[in-house]
Amino acid sequence: MPHDTKLYQEVSKTCWPIVYSPRYNITFMGLEKLHPFDSGKWGKVINFLKEENFLADVMMVEAREATEEDLRVVHTQRYLNRLKWSFVVATITEIPPVIFLPNFLVQRHVLRPLRTQTGGTIMAGKLAIERGWAINIGGGFHHCSSDKGGGFCAYADITLSIKGNGHERDFMDDSRVYIVDIYNRNIYPGDGFAKRAIKRKVELEWGTGDTDYLQKVAEHVEAALSEHKPNVMIYNAGTDILEGDPLGGLSVSAEGIIKRDEMVFQAARNHNIPILMVTSGGYQKHTARIIADSILNLYNMGLIDHFEPI
Repeated sequence: MPHDTKLYQEVSKTCWPIVYSPRYNITFMGLEKLHPFDSGKWGKVINFLKEENFLADVMMVEAREATEEDLRVVHTQRYLNRLKWSFVVATITEIPPVIFLPNFLVQRHVLRPLRTQTGGTIMAGKLAIERGWAINIGGGFHHCSSDKGGGFCAYADITLSIKGNGHERDFMDDSRVYIVDIYNRNIYPGDGFAKRAIKRKVELEWGTGDTDYLQKVAEHVEAALSEHKPNVMIYNAGTDILEGDPLGGLSVSAEGIIKRDEMVFQAARNHNIPILMVTSGGYQKHTARIIADSILNLYNMGLIDHFEPI
């Protein structure tokens, strides 16, 4: 049932459809340093874009925190109740010492930032349809489904963005959703059940580099769009494919990541499809610089601009 969400807001036409909040960043007593994920990367992306005179605070859309009512559009009450136990959040975020924190601190310093990023993805989905494109500087919690979190993903922001306006499990029997996934077949989570929902699986081997990776992106994105014309593309633009990433296991260069993003946005433009980009995973300190450089490249290539709404 629809509900009266406060996540959607009127946005000035002078604003870019780029969504962010300083509350995205997770910092608390150094605990965030116990996970390989850079939990302050979102602020670093924004700082790089400001240094390049591409963005100012008044040009961005401020994300709002998703409420429990917002989250119940997808999540079960049972799952949301489980997040009130610190040991559950410690398991999801893969930061064991979180077990020992009172849950009110976990809610404030860990889950509130993730709920704000989730609200950002939902808002960005609306903007993408209105403006033709949008970028949430955070979000992309693709390891979370309606009743299960993991891999630093506590809320299913992609599913919430689709239904409000681990997502593979959530769309298992939904023919309206076409999932393309290009991934290292050897790594986490190895969820065979969830893989059944992927309409186009592109499984890569350890160490796949730029040439093979980009060729597969070009081939399979185009093939998918010839099979299915969506109302909107949600692009999970993770940087864990970067060479040297401790978890991704691939060998794509920074230039390769920037080219990949350009190719996906170009495909969306060619097919006249709105696109929402979320930044997702990436476990090296310099991924923030790559994300910022990619956004700048999208602008320089004319793929994000004040073009006419679709």
